[in-house]
Amino acid sequence: MFSLAAAGALLTPACAAADFPHVVAPGETLTSVAAEDGLTVDQIAAANGISPYTEIESGTTLLIPPQTASGAESGVSAPEATTTTTSSGTPDGSYLVEPGDTLTQIAADNGTTVAALAAANGLNPNGVLLSGTTLQLSGSGTTYVSDDSSDTQPVGEPAEGSADDPPYPTDQYVSASEIGSIAEANGVDPSLAEAIGWQESGFNNDLVSDDDARGVMQILPGTWDWIGSTLNGGQQLAPASATSNVQGGVLLLKWLLDNDGDNEATAAAGYYQGLPSVEQDGEYSSTQQYVADVQSLQGQFGGP
Repeated sequence: MFSLAAAGALLTPACAAADFPHVVAPGETLTSVAAEDGLTVDQIAAANGISPYTEIESGTTLLIPPQTASGAESGVSAPEATTTTTSSGTPDGSYLVEPGDTLTQIAADNGTTVAALAAANGLNPNGVLLSGTTLQLSGSGTTYVSDDSSDTQPVGEPAEGSADDPPYPTDQYVSASEIGSIAEANGVDPSLAEAIGWQESGFNNDLVSDDDARGVMQILPGTWDWIGSTLNGGQQLAPASATSNVQGGVLLLKWLLDNDGDNEATAAAGYYQGLPSVEQDGEYSSTQQYVADVQSLQGQFGGP
């Protein structure tokens, strides 16, 4: 049973003034609360930084986001939001995301695919889509450089590793507070780890990307092996554990922060693109978008 008190306290500073509290009554569930307020379970979960499968206790407080004309919450859009959009791109080839938009609908409206749209903007195709974000409607995505050295974060083929190697996806979700606790224990800003966890997977350990990144923190098999051999004292993490997936992502974030002067923006860029690649080639446009999305999400999770 997960208490929402900590999550509520964490998110309160970042919530819009229009959010309102709901004290959970005996017998209520996220499903019943969402239905009562005309929202989806994912929207309620996102607003409170918890898994959609959290069992809520009576007497705890949920923050209820406001509805917009499109029926979606202000700010963060749920990964499974289904509201459609009829808007098209601007003459410069960009599109301003509105509340309720989805990558699926935007891609369909503009004659492209979700995979291409996500790649061109550095997004997880199943992750959160922030309203107010500007999407580039064209672009070939990111081309990574290869780094075969054993003492730096791998990118390219070394990061991809073998498809048969861990980490393995499992039918598990984690909460924002679980990610935050692991981050804090390892000297990483909880809001940074939570933002990256949500951006990468929506806290879903069963997610596998088109590039074979896996789990909550979307770690490639080659990177997972490097984390175990280099950052975890030569000891591999549990291969089929959501908690271990978070631990691996947090260890990587800690290494990035230690190697870039504790600059969180550069750490986020390195998490997405690979720090050796960032240092050699600079940030790709898709990486810049990824960093902007992470920074926006940090505010949702009580960060700066």
